[in-house]
Amino acid sequence: MRTVRIFDTTLRDGEQTPGASLTSSEKLEIARQLARLNVDIIEAGFPYSSRGDFESVRTISKEVRGPVICGLARCIRADIEAAAQSLKAAKRSRIHAFIGTSPIHMKMMKKSPAEVLAMATSSVRLARRYADDVEFSPMDATRSDPDFLARIVGAAVREGATTINIPDTVGYSTPRDFGDLIRELLERVPGMDKIVVSVHCHNDLGLAVANSLAGVENGAGQIECSINGLGERAGNASLEEVVMALRTRRNHYNCATGIRTEELHRTSRLVSRLTGIAVQANKAIVGVNAFMHGSGIHGDGVIKGRETFEIMTPESVGLRESGLLLGKLSGRHMLRKKLEELGFRPDERRFGEIFTSFKALADKKKNVYDEDIITLAEPGTGRFSEYLKLEDLEIASGLKRVPVATVVLCRGKKLLKAAASGDGPVDATCKAIDKLTGLKPRMLDYSLRAITAGKDAQGEVSVRVLVDRQEVIGRGASTDIIEASARAYLNAMNRFMAGSNPKAAKRRR
Repeated sequence: MRTVRIFDTTLRDGEQTPGASLTSSEKLEIARQLARLNVDIIEAGFPYSSRGDFESVRTISKEVRGPVICGLARCIRADIEAAAQSLKAAKRSRIHAFIGTSPIHMKMMKKSPAEVLAMATSSVRLARRYADDVEFSPMDATRSDPDFLARIVGAAVREGATTINIPDTVGYSTPRDFGDLIRELLERVPGMDKIVVSVHCHNDLGLAVANSLAGVENGAGQIECSINGLGERAGNASLEEVVMALRTRRNHYNCATGIRTEELHRTSRLVSRLTGIAVQANKAIVGVNAFMHGSGIHGDGVIKGRETFEIMTPESVGLRESGLLLGKLSGRHMLRKKLEELGFRPDERRFGEIFTSFKALADKKKNVYDEDIITLAEPGTGRFSEYLKLEDLEIASGLKRVPVATVVLCRGKKLLKAAASGDGPVDATCKAIDKLTGLKPRMLDYSLRAITAGKDAQGEVSVRVLVDRQEVIGRGASTDIIEASARAYLNAMNRFMAGSNPKAAKRRR
């Protein structure tokens, strides 16, 4: 049975998802969870692209052990040297160099095939001076001339590339064509059978996972993917989907990965919270409906035997049945035990914060479910609350009156108060927050979902707003959906001010 390496690009390609932005500390938190998940390679960022990315890669290199830490670089000397510098502290490192090889991309770069070939050759050679582990990617490989693709891949192999990645950069390919391409390169290019062949598929046609698996069927030994399928445009191949496909259909693929699948659900939630990108309910493997059964026939079948309609167990991906074990009379010991069951081991300070939030929630609802506890334990929705906190919110509304919201925010030791009217209580609340921040955002998207069942369920709100031509996502949760909306909107404002636009944050301080 072959082992397929899992190359996670959540922190690099995944962060390019429109509206997603991560601070250095959030990237480190995700990287540590990816290490617990036991991915083989973490593509930590694109060091040359910004000082922030450089520092994030350097920090992850210092702090995270286990996976290979990888930095992306164009086939340009400065990029490769920046990647090498950022990876110095890594116990195991990789430089990943790429260049466009399709006629469309070469025209965009204003480079001839000969120039692109020379740049790729010299860049792989330079990267090998800094690292024993070098990956080369011919960008837009699936729209490249097959003969030129074979030439440039062959040159990279001769210069010492240890992994050759074949990207379907624009999600153009189909499983049969992509599988054929992998097989033909392995047959045509001398030395390809002695290195690792990787696949990196985008999901523009919804075929990223299928194409990745077709690549494995035809000899690929590494899949590049991201948690929740995050990435440019329609995203990348979803890590949880390719991993569970290989595991569930092991008899077909005859391949295995080293992934600790019981960590999949927790990893998915963490990435969702920190990026602000919600996971759709019917998402395979990690969606809230992935192991739910609505029809009578399905329900009856599952009661008689789960295997009737389930091809994998919820426990295999880290899910547990929600229980009614905790309530307002539950003490610290019960909460700590439940947190440990769910995979959380907070220090005393953090546990105290969770316990306080738990007691406040338990006073509002009769039963506290596992999903509620996870929401309290996973930081993310209040990540930037050190700058602006929601201190108080009052709503005056009715069927025959214009809604008015009065919002009180805390900035350091100073309280800021404003009131505004709107088309509804949520609109009025957002307008009051706008008065206090001085920003003029435009709401692009608003979504609300119940975290658990019942009339007293917590509501989780996600908003996507446009501020100064920049998209930002915010999340918030509460048993009061107006409060959840206020927290989500404020979270987005804080993300913009403290993360995306430091100068603006500094002015407002």
